[in-house]
Amino acid sequence: MKPRILALGDLGAYIELSRTLDLKVNARAQRLARALQASRPPELRDIVPALGGVALHFAPDFQGSVLARAQELLDATGARDLPDAEANGREVVVPVCYDETFGPDLHEVCGRTGLDTTAVARLHAQGDYRVLMMGFAPGHAYIGGLDERLSVPRRASPRAVVPAGSVAIANQQTVIYPFAISGGWSVIGRTPLAVFDARRAEPSLLAAGDRVRFRAIDRDEFTRIAEAHGR
Repeated sequence: MKPRILALGDLGAYIELSRTLDLKVNARAQRLARALQASRPPELRDIVPALGGVALHFAPDFQGSVLARAQELLDATGARDLPDAEANGREVVVPVCYDETFGPDLHEVCGRTGLDTTAVARLHAQGDYRVLMMGFAPGHAYIGGLDERLSVPRRASPRAVVPAGSVAIANQQTVIYPFAISGGWSVIGRTPLAVFDARRAEPSLLAAGDRVRFRAIDRDEFTRIAEAHGR
């Protein structure tokens, strides 16, 4: 679809490239965001890639039409070669324990997919993933690339609290809950890593464009890693 410029309040604009999840469109959105970040127009306070577009947040002292300025920036950036979305992305390895204690929805996922718990863990861990966007909560990454055999809908009844580090799946994506928050995805494991820590120089373990690999671990290794990280 042709890009559309939508208002996000008085000081925000959204460059919409697609209304549905498309990995190629998402890669384009991330390339566009990187190009804008490289030029860093002074009137922009933040540039945030989303699943199907890019949000532009303008400084409070900006004078003029945010929609017109967003269109100008899109036109100027679109005229140049966009950077590779994955060129600057890191590869982050995330250890995950797929033990039933940490994966309360494993059996439900097995029932929906016809797979056993070993197969669910294997398919999830061997996936080739990329962070599509950050959102919902600080450090919360929406990660694409889930094997279609693991595609299950969101839970009918969300949990009020999902433990920090929980690894969950829904539809075409997987997520890692950065801290204890509510959630409606199917939890199949947990990582001992601190996904978000405001005390770190880089609080979030993941960022848009990062490539992610999950590594299956047992409960003993989970405990060792957690203790090594002071958890």
